[in-house]
Amino acid sequence: MGTRSRRTAHAPVSALLNALYALAISPRERYYLKMASVVGKRVGGRTYYYLAESARVRGEPRIVSQRYLGSADDIAAAVRARPGGAPVDSTHLAFGDVAAGWRVLTDLGLPDLVDGIVGRQRAEVSAGTYLALAVLHRLVAPGSETGLAAWWPTTAAPRFVRPRLPAAALERRRVRRALGRLAGGHREDIEAALLVRVRNELGSHGPSLVLDLPGFATFLDGTNPHADADPSPHGDRGPRARMAGLAVVVTLDGAVPLVARSYQHLRGDDTSFPALTAELTDRFRAALGGDTPLTVVTGADQAAPQNHAGGPHFVGPLPSSEHPDLIAARLTVPRAVNPAHLPGVTALDGRARVAGVDRRVIRVHSTNLQAAQTRALAQDLAHATRRLDELASALRLGVVDRPRAEIAAEVARIARFRWSDRVLSTRLDRTSGGGLTLTWHVDERAYARLRSELFGKQLLTTDHDDWSVPQVITAYRARYHLESTLTHLGGPLVPAPTPAWRWTDDDVEVHGLVTVLATTVAHLMRRRAQRVGLDLSVRELFRRLADVEETRLRYPSTGGRPRTRHVLAEHGDTARSLVDLFDLTAYAPRS
Repeated sequence: MGTRSRRTAHAPVSALLNALYALAISPRERYYLKMASVVGKRVGGRTYYYLAESARVRGEPRIVSQRYLGSADDIAAAVRARPGGAPVDSTHLAFGDVAAGWRVLTDLGLPDLVDGIVGRQRAEVSAGTYLALAVLHRLVAPGSETGLAAWWPTTAAPRFVRPRLPAAALERRRVRRALGRLAGGHREDIEAALLVRVRNELGSHGPSLVLDLPGFATFLDGTNPHADADPSPHGDRGPRARMAGLAVVVTLDGAVPLVARSYQHLRGDDTSFPALTAELTDRFRAALGGDTPLTVVTGADQAAPQNHAGGPHFVGPLPSSEHPDLIAARLTVPRAVNPAHLPGVTALDGRARVAGVDRRVIRVHSTNLQAAQTRALAQDLAHATRRLDELASALRLGVVDRPRAEIAAEVARIARFRWSDRVLSTRLDRTSGGGLTLTWHVDERAYARLRSELFGKQLLTTDHDDWSVPQVITAYRARYHLESTLTHLGGPLVPAPTPAWRWTDDDVEVHGLVTVLATTVAHLMRRRAQRVGLDLSVRELFRRLADVEETRLRYPSTGGRPRTRHVLAEHGDTARSLVDLFDLTAYAPRS
């Protein structure tokens, strides 16, 4: 083997070297690296070139790094093959939504908080890190059938999340085993510690609400999910579909979850709304201290409290069908809703006798709700009239040979959609030949009356005489915002991730913990965006963040390993505002 010697670059390849130097060094690097040169090394009778970068070390010039360029032929071929240094291929990685979610998780200190409660132990990846990763996965890829191991390489997270995660650590069984340690009493401890940090993030100790969502999720086992019964982990026989509810304390402003309690139906536990409210109230006040007020918010399927003397305050709806007089009447002491706070919403505020009790009643009208109900009625009418036309045609052709009573019952079933029976009139007549004819028409007057008198209107009742109309409406809508996010992140139907998976009590509890924490992070992110003037829903917020992608470019080899470069895509003003809001430049790739 020949002797090695260090020589300067030869003149015949100087032009190629200058071109390569321009491609290899980014503009930012050219600004800082004042001392860079190309050097040649003679090996075995051939010259190989290196890009050497020099700097002063303890006052003396030293070569601090070298990059192999190849032989003169390699350099020439690379420059000819890719004029201007075009990349060979590119890969797109999820960045904006992943980095923003990780920013909020680290701001809350979730990994360290959990490890301080559960214990770090000697695991390669701590339980706190696993929980943070599960929450991040739920935020960014809701409803995804891929586990952490499959999803992780498609993101830019491996570049900035520390500690670095080996691929084997994200295998489903290891993740499940680590998260299983969080079930039981650890969940309450985690929520109590995190509650303080969330309230510090919110910067407010305003009113909080208690909500009960009985239909939070239904969990289906992977093996024969339609079976009627199968032994449970406790040895008893029960339904294979595990139905779970969720009781949760949220903020009035933003519906940010603070404390939650998941429960399973058919377990025999006391999961009545009053019992759940009392438990959550105790945990909430124990974590924050003092006698913090809570307000119970009921849904349309839950009766408003008749008497809450000495108990928490309440906000709830009144069925419009059961109170037509309140829908049509003009309530006393009318107040207008601030259009800037609730656009398209007007309200009349007053008092009325409800179930023999004098209550504050607010009649709310929403143009968005009115438009949605109008669309729903139009769809129902289109479906009903198409089926009526098909039946009428069959009767006219004489292909239906059934008694009149059966046909009349079928007509009634077709027209029995919500509101359709108020505007759709049908008539079944006997022909001279003994057959039947079916005719129908839409009563336009009834349609207009329904739209003006009922559509878009809601009745709310509360014992909060000290709250403004917008506060009452916001409290009631918190339930909708929470359910919408929970459905987006977890879904009401949760199938088993693998055919052999069996949902245990601990699995159900951990799923609820991850979903609630993901909702907390999502709503905190939405509130941050609102503070800078970006009023986006959770779905729209993450869609805009997902548009900020990281692109990995691979450039051709000059004889050594191919070069790669990571860049962020250019986006509009909203995306740039979100990048600044969540300080994503701290996670951005270096040039």
